[in-house]
Amino acid sequence: MKLSGKRVLVTGAAGFIGSHVSDRLADGNELLLVDDFSTGARENLEAISALANVRVEEADIRDRERMLALCEGIDVVLHLAVSCLRTSLGAPESSHDVNAGGTLSVCLAAREREVERFVYVSSSEVYGSAETVPMSESHPCRPTTVYGASKLAGEAYALAFWRTYGMAVSVVRPFNTYGPREPWRGARAEVIPRFVLQLLAGQAPVIFGSGAQTRDFTFVEDTASGIVAAAECDALVGDVVNVGCGREASVAFIAERLAQIIGRENLAPEYAAPRPGDVDRHYADVGKAKTLFGYEPRTELEAGLERTVDWFRDRNITVPAEGFGAPNW
Repeated sequence: MKLSGKRVLVTGAAGFIGSHVSDRLADGNELLLVDDFSTGARENLEAISALANVRVEEADIRDRERMLALCEGIDVVLHLAVSCLRTSLGAPESSHDVNAGGTLSVCLAAREREVERFVYVSSSEVYGSAETVPMSESHPCRPTTVYGASKLAGEAYALAFWRTYGMAVSVVRPFNTYGPREPWRGARAEVIPRFVLQLLAGQAPVIFGSGAQTRDFTFVEDTASGIVAAAECDALVGDVVNVGCGREASVAFIAERLAQIIGRENLAPEYAAPRPGDVDRHYADVGKAKTLFGYEPRTELEAGLERTVDWFRDRNITVPAEGFGAPNW
């Protein structure tokens, strides 16, 4: 199925990854971008919302009647709305309600409106820590947080709609995505934006845990292109696929490399207590994505980090006056 000339609904469209996915879909499709703007930023949609083929609607995905109305006439749903990992540590019920219950709500609406394809964007957190590497889609799913568990529940709901009702469902598991628009405000700030803003301000980057924990850091443009390609892949219906970089890097290495890029090599990291449920190692096997739809990450880590730093510098973004707040766990 080619995503061209389609009526596409994107949930979580004002979020970090959702807004980049929406940008990729704007050429040649009619887009309905849905977000409750509790965490998604309106500025992420500022340019795209001016297009004649794009409509933005504020809605809560847990509102089943509203989602049913919004899915009227829709061909494809890309479901990215999410309650993030950090939220789950302090408010696990909220994470469950959005990630599991909200996904069921969107699935019900999509089924009743007979959409052609439903793409559930999950998370590498469903795996838990790596037991073997690289981590293929057959790696055991042993999530360490309510966030990971709730995303896995969302996968199960989505795939159940394929098995029970024949709804064409595909599941994408992105690994740790970074780049322009990544959350940087308050306690929701992700690790790379935190490091960037701390270093630009002349502050030591703060690492939770030892820093030896690894992630498969993937530039957001590669993640977005992988999600869109997965949505178009007929062979992926009823199946799951990883989207990542296929390279692991430690958190300590990221802090060191950013210090070099920013010219703050003299600022040694400070260490704080580890985050509860933090995975020790993530390293994606992206062979399935390459085989099924020709996925190929194009942005090397060093180049992606430089582009991320430039994005924050160009916008004069600084550490919030209140700091990043106390961790919400």
